[in-house]
Amino acid sequence: MMNRLFLVTAMSAAALLAQPQMPMPMQGPPPTQGQPQDDPPSRVARLNWISGDVAFQPATVDTWSNATVNYPLTTGDHLFVNPGARAELHIDGSAIRLSANSNFGFLNLNDAIVQMSLNQGSLEIRLRELLQNDTFEIDTPNGAVTLLRAGEYRVDADPDRNATMVTVRSGQAQMFQDGNSVLLAPHQTVWFQQGAGPDVRPENMRDDFDAFVASRDATEDGLPRHEYVPQSMVGYQDLYAYGHWVLDPGYGQVWVPPVGPGWSPYSTGRWAFVEPWGWTWIDEAPWGFAPFHYGRWARLPGIGWAWIPGEPRFRPVYAPALVGFIGGGGFGVSVGWFPLGPREPWIPAWGASRVYIDNVNVAHVTNVNVINVTNVTYVNRQSVTVVSQADFAAARPVGAVAIRMSPAQLQSAQVLGSGPQVVPVRASVAIGATRGAPAISARAVVARTPPPPAPVSFDARQQMLAQNHGVPLKPSQVAQIRTQQPAAVVSRPAVQTMRPAMPASAPPAPMNRPAATAPVNPADRMNSRPPGAPSVGTQPVQTRPAQPATTPQPATPAQPATQPRTAQPPAAPASTQPAAVTHTPAPTDSAPRPAAQPAPPAQRPAPAKQTKAPPRGKPEEEKK
Repeated sequence: MMNRLFLVTAMSAAALLAQPQMPMPMQGPPPTQGQPQDDPPSRVARLNWISGDVAFQPATVDTWSNATVNYPLTTGDHLFVNPGARAELHIDGSAIRLSANSNFGFLNLNDAIVQMSLNQGSLEIRLRELLQNDTFEIDTPNGAVTLLRAGEYRVDADPDRNATMVTVRSGQAQMFQDGNSVLLAPHQTVWFQQGAGPDVRPENMRDDFDAFVASRDATEDGLPRHEYVPQSMVGYQDLYAYGHWVLDPGYGQVWVPPVGPGWSPYSTGRWAFVEPWGWTWIDEAPWGFAPFHYGRWARLPGIGWAWIPGEPRFRPVYAPALVGFIGGGGFGVSVGWFPLGPREPWIPAWGASRVYIDNVNVAHVTNVNVINVTNVTYVNRQSVTVVSQADFAAARPVGAVAIRMSPAQLQSAQVLGSGPQVVPVRASVAIGATRGAPAISARAVVARTPPPPAPVSFDARQQMLAQNHGVPLKPSQVAQIRTQQPAAVVSRPAVQTMRPAMPASAPPAPMNRPAATAPVNPADRMNSRPPGAPSVGTQPVQTRPAQPATTPQPATPAQPATQPRTAQPPAAPASTQPAAVTHTPAPTDSAPRPAAQPAPPAQRPAPAKQTKAPPRGKPEEEKK
């Protein structure tokens, strides 16, 4: 069956790429149309930069470890950014930055939705594109926020005052509180708190976290914008900050990494078990994401190792590692791998659908004429890295434990395909040094979109993973474990799905803002409350009547760009997630606080003009 699937895939990809080459939008089928439920998502988040102490909790374990750069994050993964630290993630071409004392997680991440939780702290999002079928949602303890356009946004969640602020620098957002909703136009901030309706005011004055975000944006904006790779490829920015591009007569523009003699792809990093994809390469180089999850590698005369990105007109599909595994014969309990070369197809070990295999290979497989996988003449077959199965499963750095094999041993080994047939252990999932749980708020977040159920623990999965010889479990197998072992889910803070909101009010007209004043200390962001907000002190909170957020307010004629998009009714309420875990409250010395004096936004470099991206769905109407 695998041989027949390979032949059909190769021929369909070759037929598609054999069509006349002409300028056209990036292509790719809408993810929710025709793609089976068992297929993993085509996109992933990358933890691409950290400063200071950042803790990571994978979806299927209940312990924390030190965060690792280049680790791919997906549904159920959580990060905690400790005091004095910061972190940055990329999804497609968009950036998410986290401030100190931030408790962040992915409630859902697939081809149709990016649903994040922010239990405490601050995040800023630079959303480069928003396709019509995409949902981009941030859930906080006081309500949910949906981003409606590409733009720049900030969300602050303060556990001490049980309040959330949402600031729209550019774009448009909609805030949902239980029974209420309001639309936000550019340069507006909404404060919403338990027991009080939303309060909209001019955007908060920028602080040092905003300055940090602006500096990161300026660095990205200063990179050259080439057409060699699509800007929805995760990690493309590093290809211009490191290495260089060379025009090859056979492959077009190829990227040459900044490495020394003796280096080969997939030799300086480690393996981790990241479901739903399974064995995943985590490279240790700062540029080590895009070249190991997209494209192919080749040794070129006079150049050395070069990365071939594939056709940029196709939307990139994430792969855990584009390698072929070898074993058997004289290998014993060792496992080896080599990088796939140009036009060599990658066939997932978990038995993916034809739709997925076509999509992951279509940018690279242009002329394959074989009967089965064993007939492929792999051009990089001799560039093999080998470790013991124990070191492989324990996620030990490959450079320190690699085994030297003789040419005869390598020649006698068999190509196993894309699966190493190694059963993962707990250390395969939590690959960083184990640490104690951070002091985080246990408040439940409120979701507009019902998220998936809490993940099943790795310990409960391990027996079935052994039966699968290390191949990741299908959704039906995970559901079977959930039914048989109800207590096997990983404990997480509760998620509450809100009741349907009333129709959203139009964005209020921006108020006149006073001239800029001296910068406000970030520690004072919430010392002063916004106009009409409830006072906070040692006495019981006295709240004012909720403002009628559902009363439509006409937009100012001079601002047509702020007209609201028609709100879609939210999904029906779903049952809540497991009960929250009680934690020690987080320190508050750097908690976000609203500015006492609003001010105009600081100047930020204008984003480079983006090319229109393709369907996952039809792009949203651009802001005029």
